Amino acid sequence: MQLISRAFEELTARELYEILRARAQIFVVEQNRVCRDPDGIDDKSRHIFYEEDGKVTAYLRAFYREEGVAQMGRALTLTHGTGLGRILLQEGLQEIREKLPCRKTDIEAQCHAQGYYGREGFRPSPGPFWRMASPTSPWCLFPEERGKIVAPGRVVVHSCAQESRKTGL
Repeated sequence: MQLISRAFEELTARELYEILRARAQIFVVEQNRVCRDPDGIDDKSRHIFYEEDGKVTAYLRAFYREEGVAQMGRALTLTHGTGLGRILLQEGLQEIREKLPCRKTDIEAQCHAQGYYGREGFRPSPGPFWRMASPTSPWCLFPEERGKIVAPGRVVVHSCAQESRKTGL
């Protein structure tokens, strides 16, 4: 299995097809969510995915939502319970740090996936809200604080809500 990270213009037609196929499989078929996809953001995004035998097995995308703020989304794995999602998130965040330098990374996580993102240092912002018939919460991660341990079992948490008020986000 190979990690691939490409800007939209760098994707092959086959890769784009496999990305859209995987997104439809997870978001429309498996989660039974009606969504507009493609949504007009793909051409501004970095696409980070694992591919095996020409098929996308895990995927996420990231783009600049505004100056200094990367937005990560559309994260998926086609097989569950293998640890691939955790690996994708960790390596995807590394790619975002390298290719989309930013002061923070935001996500809009389905409420059932909060533990998945929380383990990587994301913290909730004011919310939740409904998106595509799913309860969703905004979360953010500040790269300079990711994983700093301040005491056993406690990780440094920057208040995303405070940052949002400070910057007017």
